[in-house]
Amino acid sequence: MKILMVCLGNICRSPLAEGIMKTKVPENFFVDSAGTISMHEGKHPDKRAIKTAENHNIDISKQRSRPITNADFKNFDKIYCMDIDVFEDVISKTENEQQRQKVSLFMEVLGDHENAEVPDPYWGGMDDFENVFQLLEKGCNKIAEQVLQ
Repeated sequence: MKILMVCLGNICRSPLAEGIMKTKVPENFFVDSAGTISMHEGKHPDKRAIKTAENHNIDISKQRSRPITNADFKNFDKIYCMDIDVFEDVISKTENEQQRQKVSLFMEVLGDHENAEVPDPYWGGMDDFENVFQLLEKGCNKIAEQVLQ
Protein backbone atom coordinates (compact mmCIF):
# COMPACT_ATOMS: atom_id res chain seq x y z
CA MET A 1 0.00 0.00 0.00
CA LYS A 2 1.31 3.43 -0.98
CA ILE A 3 -0.19 6.55 0.64
CA LEU A 4 0.50 10.16 -0.35
CA MET A 5 -0.36 13.19 1.82
CA VAL A 6 -0.72 16.50 -0.04
CA CYS A 7 -0.94 20.13 1.08
CA LEU A 8 -0.01 23.43 -0.56
CA GLY A 9 3.74 23.81 0.05
CA ASN A 10 4.62 20.45 1.63
CA ILE A 11 6.26 22.05 4.66
CA CYS A 12 3.54 22.00 7.38
CA ARG A 13 0.49 19.73 7.15
CA SER A 14 1.52 17.00 4.74
CA PRO A 15 4.95 16.38 6.33
CA LEU A 16 3.23 16.06 9.71
CA ALA A 17 0.64 13.70 8.19
CA GLU A 18 3.40 11.64 6.57
CA GLY A 19 5.31 11.39 9.85
CA ILE A 20 2.21 10.43 11.84
CA MET A 21 1.01 7.93 9.24
CA LYS A 22 4.38 6.16 9.22
CA THR A 23 3.89 5.40 12.93
CA LYS A 24 0.49 3.78 12.25
CA VAL A 25 1.24 1.32 9.43
CA PRO A 26 3.70 -1.54 8.94
CA GLU A 27 7.10 -0.88 7.36
CA ASN A 28 6.02 -2.53 4.09
CA PHE A 29 3.65 0.41 3.54
CA PHE A 30 5.12 3.39 1.71
CA VAL A 31 4.03 6.82 2.95
CA ASP A 32 5.17 10.08 1.36
CA SER A 33 4.04 13.70 1.07
CA ALA A 34 3.98 16.38 -1.60
CA GLY A 35 2.69 19.87 -2.30
CA THR A 36 0.70 21.41 -5.11
CA ILE A 37 3.28 24.19 -5.50
CA SER A 38 7.05 23.91 -5.90
CA MET A 39 7.92 27.08 -3.97
CA HIS A 40 9.59 25.15 -1.12
CA GLU A 41 10.98 22.30 -3.25
CA GLY A 42 13.98 20.65 -1.60
CA LYS A 43 13.46 22.42 1.73
CA HIS A 44 12.91 20.74 5.08
CA PRO A 45 9.55 21.08 6.86
CA ASP A 46 8.77 24.28 8.74
CA LYS A 47 10.71 24.39 12.04
CA ARG A 48 7.43 24.56 13.96
CA ALA A 49 6.17 21.39 12.23
CA ILE A 50 9.46 19.64 13.08
CA LYS A 51 9.20 20.76 16.72
CA THR A 52 5.53 19.71 17.00
CA ALA A 53 6.31 16.26 15.61
CA GLU A 54 9.34 16.01 17.89
CA ASN A 55 7.09 16.78 20.89
CA HIS A 56 5.22 13.56 19.95
CA ASN A 57 8.41 11.50 19.38
CA ILE A 58 8.16 11.66 15.58
CA ASP A 59 11.14 12.79 13.49
CA ILE A 60 10.21 14.60 10.26
CA SER A 61 13.42 16.65 10.09
CA LYS A 62 14.89 14.70 7.17
CA GLN A 63 11.86 15.11 4.91
CA ARG A 64 12.22 17.36 1.85
CA SER A 65 9.44 19.28 0.13
CA ARG A 66 8.50 18.21 -3.38
CA PRO A 67 5.65 18.99 -5.77
CA ILE A 68 3.14 16.32 -6.74
CA THR A 69 3.97 14.70 -10.09
CA ASN A 70 2.06 12.84 -12.78
CA ALA A 71 3.86 9.66 -11.68
CA ASP A 72 2.29 9.98 -8.21
CA PHE A 73 -1.14 9.24 -9.68
CA LYS A 74 0.19 5.96 -11.06
CA ASN A 75 2.38 5.00 -8.09
CA PHE A 76 0.13 5.73 -5.11
CA ASP A 77 -2.98 3.82 -4.01
CA LYS A 78 -4.42 6.63 -1.87
CA ILE A 79 -3.86 10.39 -2.12
CA TYR A 80 -5.16 12.50 0.78
CA CYS A 81 -5.54 16.28 0.36
CA MET A 82 -5.49 18.65 3.32
CA ASP A 83 -8.03 21.20 2.05
CA ILE A 84 -10.54 21.85 -0.74
CA ASP A 85 -8.23 24.07 -2.82
CA VAL A 86 -5.52 21.41 -2.71
CA PHE A 87 -8.09 18.72 -3.53
CA GLU A 88 -9.35 20.65 -6.56
CA ASP A 89 -5.80 21.31 -7.75
CA VAL A 90 -4.85 17.64 -7.38
CA ILE A 91 -8.03 16.46 -9.12
CA SER A 92 -7.27 18.83 -12.03
CA LYS A 93 -3.96 17.02 -12.56
CA THR A 94 -5.49 13.55 -12.86
CA GLU A 95 -5.75 11.94 -16.28
CA ASN A 96 -8.66 9.55 -15.79
CA GLU A 97 -11.37 8.31 -13.44
CA GLN A 98 -9.13 5.61 -11.97
CA GLN A 99 -6.68 8.29 -10.82
CA ARG A 100 -9.50 10.54 -9.54
CA GLN A 101 -10.80 7.66 -7.39
CA LYS A 102 -7.50 7.63 -5.48
CA VAL A 103 -7.90 11.26 -4.37
CA SER A 104 -9.90 12.37 -1.33
CA LEU A 105 -10.05 15.05 1.33
CA PHE A 106 -8.09 13.92 4.38
CA MET A 107 -10.73 14.89 6.96
CA GLU A 108 -13.55 13.14 5.13
CA VAL A 109 -12.09 9.89 6.41
CA LEU A 110 -13.60 10.91 9.76
CA GLY A 111 -17.02 11.43 8.17
CA ASP A 112 -16.85 15.16 8.95
CA HIS A 113 -17.93 16.77 5.70
CA GLU A 114 -18.65 20.19 7.23
CA ASN A 115 -15.15 20.56 8.66
CA ALA A 116 -13.41 18.75 5.82
CA GLU A 117 -10.28 20.88 5.83
CA VAL A 118 -7.12 20.68 7.88
CA PRO A 119 -6.35 24.37 8.55
CA ASP A 120 -2.98 25.64 7.35
CA PRO A 121 -0.94 26.53 10.46
CA TYR A 122 1.76 28.39 8.47
CA TRP A 123 0.63 31.89 9.51
CA GLY A 124 -0.08 30.82 13.10
CA GLY A 125 1.88 29.82 16.15
CA MET A 126 2.83 26.62 17.93
CA ASP A 127 -0.74 26.16 19.21
CA ASP A 128 -1.96 26.07 15.62
CA PHE A 129 0.61 23.42 14.75
CA GLU A 130 -0.43 21.36 17.78
CA ASN A 131 -4.11 21.63 16.82
CA VAL A 132 -3.26 20.47 13.28
CA PHE A 133 -1.22 17.60 14.72
CA GLN A 134 -4.22 16.45 16.76
CA LEU A 135 -6.52 16.55 13.71
CA LEU A 136 -3.96 14.64 11.64
CA GLU A 137 -3.52 12.08 14.42
CA LYS A 138 -7.27 11.35 14.43
CA GLY A 139 -7.39 11.09 10.66
CA CYS A 140 -4.30 8.89 10.43
CA ASN A 141 -5.74 6.55 13.05
CA LYS A 142 -8.87 6.15 10.91
CA ILE A 143 -6.90 5.70 7.68
CA ALA A 144 -4.72 3.06 9.34
CA GLU A 145 -7.82 1.28 10.60
CA GLN A 146 -9.25 1.23 7.06
CA VAL A 147 -6.13 0.17 5.16
CA LEU A 148 -5.16 -2.52 7.67
CA GLN A 149 -8.51 -4.31 7.39
